[in-house]
Amino acid sequence: MGFLAPSHLKRARALLEAASKLHHLHRDLLSAGDRTKVEGALKDLREAVKSGDRQRIATASELVELRFPQILPQPSHPVLAENIEAILVAVVLAVGFQAYFLKPFKIPTGSMQPTLYGMTGHPTTDPLPGPLARTADFVRLGRSHFDLKAARREQVLGLNERTLLNFFTFTDVVTSEGRHTLFAPRDVVIRDFGVRPGRVYEAGEPIAHGYVQAGDQVFVDRMTYQFRNPGRGNVFVFRTTGIRRIEMTLDPALGSQFYIKRLAGLPGDTLRIAPPELYVNGSPAEGSPFARVMSCKDGYRGYSNRSDGGGAPFPYLGSPEETFSVPARSYFALGDNSYNSSDSRYWGVVPELNVIGRGFFVYWPFSSRWGFIR
Repeated sequence: MGFLAPSHLKRARALLEAASKLHHLHRDLLSAGDRTKVEGALKDLREAVKSGDRQRIATASELVELRFPQILPQPSHPVLAENIEAILVAVVLAVGFQAYFLKPFKIPTGSMQPTLYGMTGHPTTDPLPGPLARTADFVRLGRSHFDLKAARREQVLGLNERTLLNFFTFTDVVTSEGRHTLFAPRDVVIRDFGVRPGRVYEAGEPIAHGYVQAGDQVFVDRMTYQFRNPGRGNVFVFRTTGIRRIEMTLDPALGSQFYIKRLAGLPGDTLRIAPPELYVNGSPAEGSPFARVMSCKDGYRGYSNRSDGGGAPFPYLGSPEETFSVPARSYFALGDNSYNSSDSRYWGVVPELNVIGRGFFVYWPFSSRWGFIR
């Protein structure tokens, strides 16, 4: 029985199997003479194993170990090749894990505030903290400080956004005196710091002074919805494919995008918004997520029929009297920041096939929102 064989015989069998595979792999690359030497060494080892003679096995094994490195092609950088192989295996495992289990996702906007935050800018007049404090702020809170001042009288000519490694977003502020780079998206530079084409800054005047707070980075659970349907109140992520009012606003070169919202309506539900309340099937929406929004406390403002500052009513649920029935195989999505959220009130329902998974865990930054998403 194989497992009762002596250790020297087991090692010889393993060597014979590995050497035979290596010979088969490289056989067509060998000259006739080298092939004869290799096959002879393998034959001797095979016969030695059959005989069971320990000394004969040792001699044949030594010959195989000697012949193979001499004749068969050796990798020029074996350590590098092994490291590359290990990295490729790790990448494949990471991609597979992301595809089937957890997908990292960066909150792009403030539509889910204060439950989840997108990137926000915070102008200040305070001096910047020291280098160590700035580093700690970035690691712990995702906070990037900057102090950009006009060297001379400068007029802003344009703002160009660019992305590094599909993750880090910068904005180049092009002025009459040159180009300045800020570690922030273009809309944050415009909205929160007021930097716009045409604006003039005098010498020494701050163009952007303060910090940018990174958006929450979350893990999306891709497994749960394989076993059960999404539930009302879940924070869920979906593709924008086929949602016409969203696709009309996107750059065609970027393709479909991922959105994150709160699932407010299931197939067959009838919804109505009478600010600040959301009604589902004639009754106020049940569950702590909806209760928090409707409480109008701790940064929540309730549900609305219009965007912040008035404006036209939303196409759906645009008045306290209007109702909407969610069609089959579809979901109605709302942002917790109802007055500043582009959601199903504007662009309609989310098709069932678009759903990616459930917002599961805020893994960075380490703010008060770190942890499981409620």
